Amino acid sequence: MANIPIALELYSVRNELVEDTAGTLKAVAEMGYVGVEFAGHPNNTAQELRTLLDDLGIVCCGWHTPIDLVQDDKLSETIEFNQILGNSNIIIPGIPQHMRETREDWLKMAEFFNQLAEKLASHDMATGYHNHHIEFEELGGELPWDTFFGNTNSEVIMQLDTGNAFYGGAELLSIFERYPNRAITVHLKPYSKTDGFRPLIGDDDVPWSDVFKACETNGGTEWYIVEYESDLYEPLESVERCLKNLKAMGK
Repeated sequence: MANIPIALELYSVRNELVEDTAGTLKAVAEMGYVGVEFAGHPNNTAQELRTLLDDLGIVCCGWHTPIDLVQDDKLSETIEFNQILGNSNIIIPGIPQHMRETREDWLKMAEFFNQLAEKLASHDMATGYHNHHIEFEELGGELPWDTFFGNTNSEVIMQLDTGNAFYGGAELLSIFERYPNRAITVHLKPYSKTDGFRPLIGDDDVPWSDVFKACETNGGTEWYIVEYESDLYEPLESVERCLKNLKAMGK
């Protein structure tokens, strides 16, 4: 089985990151995370973040980039920012509701992502899409997930969020089977049928061993990215406990 490195989705510690960027990144690195994924509009310059990451010996494996920052009027600036940062994965974390109300809207989104992927490829970058739960609710006779990934090129990263998909009723393993080698980065988010998103990774109902097997065989996965958003513990403690649970599982 592949030895896949583990990163942290920094949205999990977003308030701490705003209050103390350097201290929060240092704490994350000391926990044992080897990478991070940023989220949202930047609060620091790319060079500031790159210097912090380099000093800590960790890397940026992705950025959850708002869709407005990949439109034509902002794309060159976004590319330059991520080049300085050393990030090659521009992941769109969601699509505004008015842009995804029909199956035809999802088809338009698929074409937009295909074009974006082509524009980024010349800069050795890729784009991808991160799900919530709505992608697994039938729309126009098909799941939006299938409408989207069935009509995007293989270069478009399928960033599966396990907890969100499980909550939406998705058959997690079939996703890997239908779209092999596209789960380049995977969000490890816990979900319990009784306690929602509150339990830590390993204390929930996600079939982790099956997910890991799928990622490490036909998923093409290069990064596991922990995301935890609930309040069982303080954010930094929660993500540290999640990492320890993953290590105990042999990850």
